[in-house]
Amino acid sequence: MTRILLSIALTLVIMHVGAFLAYGTFAAVFGLEPPGDGSPASFVASVFVVKLGLSLGFVFLFYIARGTWTARWRVYAFIWWLMFAISEVGQAIGPGYSWLEAVAGIIAEAIYCPLSALAVVWLLGARQRTAPGVPEVA
Repeated sequence: MTRILLSIALTLVIMHVGAFLAYGTFAAVFGLEPPGDGSPASFVASVFVVKLGLSLGFVFLFYIARGTWTARWRVYAFIWWLMFAISEVGQAIGPGYSWLEAVAGIIAEAIYCPLSALAVVWLLGARQRTAPGVPEVA
């Protein structure tokens, strides 16, 4: 249970920091503004809640099928990235979300999906199938 909670926390940090790095870079370079008229604190809180939900799903789905995904963590990360990228495009097609925001999101997800997958493999991976370069889980 401790490794699961640690995986959730680490994945949450990776996703939250990755998102802010990408969006912060786009804000500095391209003038991307935070969405909505709310306060910056409420925006950060909303991103935290979204990333918490994503972290829970990411870790629990990996954990349930870790025997399959441990050796295929890159595929696992790619599937999550693809799902996120498609949702970014869908949001950009609709109102209230720009293509610039979508590109920033796709880049952020390209950073945090593989890092998060590597983290859960390291913490939760099946003993018999560790990914190359990843230490065995005790």
